[in-house]
Amino acid sequence: MAHAGPAWVAEVLDRGVEAIARASRDPASSAPRRSWRRRAWQVLVALSLVALAVAGGVWFAVRDDARDPATVAAVPSDAVAVPDAVLPELDTPAPGLAALPGSAPAPDPAVLQARLAPLLAAPALGTGLSAEVVDVATGATLLDTDAQDPGTPASTAKVLTGLAAVTVLGPDTTITTTVVAGATPGEVVLVGAGDPTLSTTAPSQSYPGAATVADLAAGVQTALAGVPVTSVVVDNSLFTGPLTASGWGSEDAPSTYAAPVTATAVDGARVSPGQTPRSGQPGIDAGTALAAALGAAGAPVRLGSAAPGAAVLGSVESAPVERLVEQALTASDNLLAETLARQVALATGAEASFAGAARAVADAVAAAGLDTTGLALSDGSGLSREDRVPARLLVDVLEAVADGSVEGAGAVLSGLPIAGYTGTLSDRADDDPATAPGAVRAKTGTLATTSALAGLVVTADGRLLAFALLADGTTGDVAGAEAALDDVAAALAGCGCR
Repeated sequence: MAHAGPAWVAEVLDRGVEAIARASRDPASSAPRRSWRRRAWQVLVALSLVALAVAGGVWFAVRDDARDPATVAAVPSDAVAVPDAVLPELDTPAPGLAALPGSAPAPDPAVLQARLAPLLAAPALGTGLSAEVVDVATGATLLDTDAQDPGTPASTAKVLTGLAAVTVLGPDTTITTTVVAGATPGEVVLVGAGDPTLSTTAPSQSYPGAATVADLAAGVQTALAGVPVTSVVVDNSLFTGPLTASGWGSEDAPSTYAAPVTATAVDGARVSPGQTPRSGQPGIDAGTALAAALGAAGAPVRLGSAAPGAAVLGSVESAPVERLVEQALTASDNLLAETLARQVALATGAEASFAGAARAVADAVAAAGLDTTGLALSDGSGLSREDRVPARLLVDVLEAVADGSVEGAGAVLSGLPIAGYTGTLSDRADDDPATAPGAVRAKTGTLATTSALAGLVVTADGRLLAFALLADGTTGDVAGAEAALDDVAAALAGCGCR
């Protein structure tokens, strides 16, 4: 093959073309014209590739011959020498994600307040507005509108729950869901541990990194060694007290955004994976899903308790707490936030109820060194109309996490929705061409007469600001109130304010 030359390559191609031509003239061929043309071109392309490969081999053979002393001696005496290529010196590449400039000018409070005043007075924000804006680098307050007055936080309260979860539980902690042996052969008990992300699909359609019912069932089947499952018991005893919080409306659970809070659930208590409607019986749904995964679809499923010391048949681990916090914040997932608050309660020895979890979250925020004056919580999600949080406290939390005062709480920031990109801000804000994309990261909050926004914003000059806007006297025009809050955030992002 090393001695083949261009003439051989041309002969291969010529023979291929002749074969194609004969096929096209063959009257006995029953294949449609389009079919043989397609096959002909396929043959021709294949032959061309072969020819190119052979030609490449010839070239390499010539190059090999060029290293032979006899071949080198045959180089013409008048050949011109070409100098070796010299590569240019390369500078150190600029970072793809550069830090904010340390010399970015700080906004003038008077200018910023004058810029925001007409926006904060928008009729859609109603009465009772409280707000604060702080320069993260210096801690200087740039705007204070009744920031000390407790207001209805709606889902911005999840910022407090997220802080409590990562500081008390630790960002790497996971939640273990187990199945243990029941009281009779063939009976298994699903023991709820407060992980509502357990998924009936692989991967989860709502919670990346979630454990799956299939993996849990696989471990159980191995332990049972062929013993058929005859019934499933669901143990929800880890959580205590009412299934809904004081201050929740009768329409809140089940709904598209909330469900009864139980220690056992799958897919965030969704009726169908990835969909919004939530179930009114999360525990039974979880047991039914486990029965199906164990090959016992239709087996009886009931609520009950595991016997003390029952043999563990299988277990799975949730995603780390920091991922759960991010997911709760980004999607404003009420059930996930409530179960994280219960985990904080359990870790601190408090009762795993709405009241116990609310106290545990407040205590954890105080333990992080923040002033909780005026804070009153009835739940961990902000869905309760009875929750009260000063705008100042929300800003204090965001500032402390952003400037590193509270270590290991980065998930509180990374979980904030990004305006125009992710979560509950994916279709809001950042539509002003003067505003840099992604300049606003903030937690939203919406109830019937409350609209809130709390987060971080990078100004046009590169200054990082923390802000909170609580409008808890709105007229019920949710879209109008959200647009008004977005205008304030966009003004902060586009403001040099000097």
